[in-house]
Amino acid sequence: MLKAITKSNLRTLSGLIQRFQSTLVVAEHNNDTLTPVTLSAITAASKLGGEVSCLIAGTDCAKVAEQLSQVEGVKKVLVAQHDVYKGMLPEELTPLILASQKQFNFTHICAGASAFGKNLLPRVASKLDVAPISDIIEIKSPDTFVRTIYAGNALSTVKCNEKVKVFTVRGTSFEPAKQGGSATSEQVSSATPVGISEWLEQNLTKNDRPELTSAKIVVSGGRGLKSAENFKLLYDLADKLNAAVGASRAAVDAGYVPNDMQVGQTGKIVAPELYIAVGISGAIQHLAGMKDSKTIVAINKDPEAPIFQVADFGLVADLFKAVPEMIDTLKK
Repeated sequence: MLKAITKSNLRTLSGLIQRFQSTLVVAEHNNDTLTPVTLSAITAASKLGGEVSCLIAGTDCAKVAEQLSQVEGVKKVLVAQHDVYKGMLPEELTPLILASQKQFNFTHICAGASAFGKNLLPRVASKLDVAPISDIIEIKSPDTFVRTIYAGNALSTVKCNEKVKVFTVRGTSFEPAKQGGSATSEQVSSATPVGISEWLEQNLTKNDRPELTSAKIVVSGGRGLKSAENFKLLYDLADKLNAAVGASRAAVDAGYVPNDMQVGQTGKIVAPELYIAVGISGAIQHLAGMKDSKTIVAINKDPEAPIFQVADFGLVADLFKAVPEMIDTLKK
């Protein structure tokens, strides 16, 4: 005898499905603090329903594990500490993630769409023999995700029927999870070292300005600045605004600034409260990395520059006159 499906039955079925769901968020950190994109990944994971667990691996990450246990939405923190996890090499982290998935039967595995997540999760997906989904910006249901395509000019809704859903999360599309949780911590056994790669060292550029991907104000320069020396104009403006400094790919390719300052499809994705584009024409690859900014200001002497199509405020002027005037005004 067939039974009619009611809204009540659907809600019950949905609740049962969510009860059997569990998500593992792979935490990115520097053994001292969590990266903001991890907090955004936790927010995304919470939208899936079911329990959210976080895996944190490192050499001395007890402090970060404590921070993570206080994040709202996290039920359990899995901690793995071993010298082999120095540098967070994907070759060494992958067996640990696979062992954790096997032990706890996670239905979803995710991380932030940073260099760390993009380096690690495709390897994990390959070992699980599933197709990963990259850089999602929305979750419609536990098996349906939205991501951008064509440099952000179109949205693609992807339905995933894999046994384990593996995906990376665009940090600017989800609010960072807040403090207020009380997760339990559990030590997990380190996997046998793979030994095919070794972490030697990391050289970081020290900068007193805010970090580019988390700054509230970003000042970016393009090929219109004409030289590396002229970028000092932007540094001076950024210092007055307590802003981070970015650049277009054209400026990076021209050698004006290092590539870690690049904003765009092949660089960093930012969504600050205020984005000031100076001497940037507005190629679609650059727009893909900054068009989610709350307020966009463009300064360019070409009134037909594509950047003005996305700008909230536009100034058609010579940047070498406009920027010094802005700096002088901010000094007053």
